[in-house]
Amino acid sequence: MSKTKELLITSFALFSLFFGAGNLLLPPLLGYHAGENWFWVTLGFIITAVVIPIIGIYAHAKLQGTLYDFGKKVSPAFSYVYCILIYFIAVAIPSPRTAAATHEIAIQPNFGTSPLLTSSIYFVFVLVFVLNRSKILHVIGKYLTPFIVSILLLVIGVGLFTTNFTPNTATSKTPIVNGILEGYQTFDAIAAVVVGAVIIISVNLHVKASFEAKKELIKKSGLIAGFGLFIIYAGLIAVGAYFGADINLNQNLSGDVQRATLLRGISIKALGEFGNTVLSILISLACFTTAVGIVTGTADYFKGLLKNSQTVYVVAAVIASVFGVVVGQLDFNSIIVIALPVLLFIYPITIVLILLNAIPEKFASKRVFRVVVLVTFVFSIPDVLHFLSPSDKISAILDTIPFAKHSLGWVLPAFISFILLNFKTFTTKATSH
Repeated sequence: MSKTKELLITSFALFSLFFGAGNLLLPPLLGYHAGENWFWVTLGFIITAVVIPIIGIYAHAKLQGTLYDFGKKVSPAFSYVYCILIYFIAVAIPSPRTAAATHEIAIQPNFGTSPLLTSSIYFVFVLVFVLNRSKILHVIGKYLTPFIVSILLLVIGVGLFTTNFTPNTATSKTPIVNGILEGYQTFDAIAAVVVGAVIIISVNLHVKASFEAKKELIKKSGLIAGFGLFIIYAGLIAVGAYFGADINLNQNLSGDVQRATLLRGISIKALGEFGNTVLSILISLACFTTAVGIVTGTADYFKGLLKNSQTVYVVAAVIASVFGVVVGQLDFNSIIVIALPVLLFIYPITIVLILLNAIPEKFASKRVFRVVVLVTFVFSIPDVLHFLSPSDKISAILDTIPFAKHSLGWVLPAFISFILLNFKTFTTKATSH
């Protein structure tokens, strides 16, 4: 296989493993509420849904190991706990969420079947793909992703060309912050550390090249996938902003129903009644590839943890799929509600680990890893507590922390601790010389 073909297949597979339920449903409603501020909300969304995840792929290219390598500088015990948490969260929330979205938007309106039947059939197909591990990259990258991207570009392109470019009145006061926080909901930073490991193993299976050659392949694939995500997200947000005035959303409905209604309305306005069929296919494929990536990543990790046992791989894949069937029966919005406190806790730590692993090692010593991760953890606690049980005491604490009202109270303390630690290190070295 030529290098260009290998690069394109890897890039397309990476895009598809990232692009799931939240990635499709979240941007249009975000644009709808942003209205004329859609560009600024896009900017915020891109930070957490594209930039940080692609930096995560770069960190994987640099390490070429497993998820364990992301946290081992903090301590081996921390890294084991972190890995188990990440994979548990992945199979408990974003993976079942793909089945819930497929049922609610693609299956139930057309066939009226139960969520149990949908999630059961869905995860049987996921399991078939996962058990054929060596073919995943090729099938997803060569066949499924081009089809998904073509449909997305068709909906966005026709949608933008048929709108009168009159956006809604903005309802969000802090569009960039709203975009950043909504980007959390895509799970793309967590996806980066999970599917990045899948890409590493897949590349090792198919590409016979040096460490540096593989590093370049993965880096370039990340950039191409990131550019694709940027184009699709910006397009979906813009379509949501400009079509918002033409589609009536009942504000009393839950967020997931609003998202599905808006996306269906956009598809029908762009492509007529055929848009319903197009949307059903799009949702099903986009969700499916992401679920395959999550279950594969989980099975890969536990296989590597237990002496590369193929039996462990199969058992882990089956358990992850069964978990998907059980949780996938919940509605999409319920899964999002469950996800929020978990995200407020694990997402900041994941972002910090991604950034620290991506920067030059001279700035990211073990001491820097340990202190910055600890500071991030401590300053994330008030956000989680406030979400779970709001009180005047917690509100008073949040009032004293910059950006805490936007659930970003960890950012400044983590950054300051990073700067101070590196300043002290380089000052000490300069003095000793």
